[in-house]
Amino acid sequence: MGFGPFLRLEELTPDVALIQALKERWDPECQSFLFPWGHMVPTLEDVVRITGLRMDDQAVTGTTYTSYQEPVERLLELEVRGERSSLVGRTVLQASLGIASARHRTGEGQAEYLARLTEDARAMLAEEEGEAADRDLRRFLILVIGKLILGTRGDPVGCRCLPLLEDLSSVGNYAWGAALLAHLFDSLGTSSRETGVAGFLPLLQVWAYYNLPFLGRGVARRRSAVPLLQRWRFCRDERSLRRQVTMIHDALDTIPFGHVQWTPYVGESDAAQPWVERGRPYFVRDIWMHCFNTVVPLHHRLVARTLGLHQAARAWERPGRSFRGIQQVTDWTVRVREQLDDWERRGTEVVSEATSDEDYFRAYARKYGAQVYKGSRRPLDPEGRITSLEGILHSTIQQCDDLQAVVDQLRAELDGARQMVGGASSSREDPGRSVLEGQLAAAEQELRTTLARMTTLETEMAELRLCPEAAEVAWWRQEAEEAARLRAEAGDLRT
Repeated sequence: MGFGPFLRLEELTPDVALIQALKERWDPECQSFLFPWGHMVPTLEDVVRITGLRMDDQAVTGTTYTSYQEPVERLLELEVRGERSSLVGRTVLQASLGIASARHRTGEGQAEYLARLTEDARAMLAEEEGEAADRDLRRFLILVIGKLILGTRGDPVGCRCLPLLEDLSSVGNYAWGAALLAHLFDSLGTSSRETGVAGFLPLLQVWAYYNLPFLGRGVARRRSAVPLLQRWRFCRDERSLRRQVTMIHDALDTIPFGHVQWTPYVGESDAAQPWVERGRPYFVRDIWMHCFNTVVPLHHRLVARTLGLHQAARAWERPGRSFRGIQQVTDWTVRVREQLDDWERRGTEVVSEATSDEDYFRAYARKYGAQVYKGSRRPLDPEGRITSLEGILHSTIQQCDDLQAVVDQLRAELDGARQMVGGASSSREDPGRSVLEGQLAAAEQELRTTLARMTTLETEMAELRLCPEAAEVAWWRQEAEEAARLRAEAGDLRT
């Protein structure tokens, strides 16, 4: 049914501090994390590589109900926890499978635990036939999907996907990986007052281990294991939760942009990961993701740098709207037909005609300013000048590296051309050599100009960082003047 690699995943100790820090940087408007260096977001490729869940085929969608009592009674022979509910008690569900007392044994990992649950459930199924066997298989699938893939806070298990399990032969035809990511995005976008996040949290942890390695939250192990979640374990931290969250924010606020890993899977062999090849048509695309009443956009265009492209400055708000909640019986294949058509077309391919990231960094700083800083040592940067300059400087360094590579290549080609003729001919006698010399001179001039610009940017950046007091005084003076103006206007209105 396509859950094999997922069920074989080993347990990853939850990194509560990392998850909380990431949640505090989530922007529900553009469905993305906000960092000083720009937007970042887990993609469908991350889901496939890290979890092994399939991404291709049908969207996880259908009809939602105000109450799931009827399908739960009919398909599972159980009861929901309330009249208007889609939740079944986990212990009740486990008891129905004959594994009510199944708990983690000392030293037992998640893979062993799930393997034991699966074996116990398989033994139960072996004793059943016909409709009874189908019922118990649905119970087991609901436990896996409702508690792990589409996990809820607390003990209950969600049953929204139960209608899709009525025909057991088609369960493997759904994009459960996309549903996992949609559910996780929706949970990240809940109120900032809610500290917890529902969903499959190991995905976020391993995504951060690959893309934000400077945080040092994960330790690599089993370098050839797949799915990729198998390669990591949590580096335990004994400090208090709040202290850990603050330290993570401080690191994110101050790390050089060049330490961010945008393309962590370069050189990764896909031979042992057939699920990657199947999901590839859905990678590198802006697309709407579906999980019944949760329909959210994946803005891959915000992270073009994960594709080795320059990031263009674009509108960042979500295209249209996302949907949440269950107020009445709703057929989501009709309600969100446009978004479902988008999934069936496999979204829109991400392209970028930008030749540098400079415009993006300027626009990003204008929009978010100091919002991108969350740590205890956040710089006073209300207009985002430091962020913008650091981004432009990083982009300029990349340009220098690219130009240096071009210059080195042209020099090698020119040396080769000279050696072919023994160095005797002149450029006038060899037109090809003349063209190479012209290209080399132009590239060297562009490199000198870019290096000079980089020096100017470094000087300006140093001035901003070395003189924070002057910037702070100017900012507070401006704030005081604005407050005085508002008080004067208020006094005029009273008189």
